[in-house]
Amino acid sequence: MEKVAIDDVDIETNPMDVHSVRRPVSDALGFSDFAMNYFELEPGESFSGGMHTHYDQEEVFYIQAGTATFDTDDRTVTVDEGEVIRFEPGDFQHGYNDGDEQVVGFAFGAPKSKHDWDQLESLVYCQDCEDEVGHGLELTDDGNFRLTCTECGNAFVPQ
Repeated sequence: MEKVAIDDVDIETNPMDVHSVRRPVSDALGFSDFAMNYFELEPGESFSGGMHTHYDQEEVFYIQAGTATFDTDDRTVTVDEGEVIRFEPGDFQHGYNDGDEQVVGFAFGAPKSKHDWDQLESLVYCQDCEDEVGHGLELTDDGNFRLTCTECGNAFVPQ
């Protein structure tokens, strides 16, 4: 058995600087079959870098304080304090703080504590295709994301 205080878990942020507080609890406790991340989102911050899906994990978000907004393929949903939202593997979503108050919440993923990078896809604008299309993600050696268009192969590192 292990335990840890959330405040004792080191902050590790997204390479795209989309949030200021993300504490990977699953890393701190050595989880293998379950992912758990704690977030504090200031107004305008997000859980991730944009609309994306995990083909190898379902994701569940619990909002402990505030109200989070989640965009999906076909709608926008608000999730209030004390509420939970679930996304199946393959569901595209983007969660963020659209309000004026801080959002505190947890993101959970299963069946593994880490997703496989080749099982992630982001929807972003491709300059070559001139449309918002799927992009594969990989982490570069210097800790940034590289996105590669699944339609034309154009690759870039977001700034």
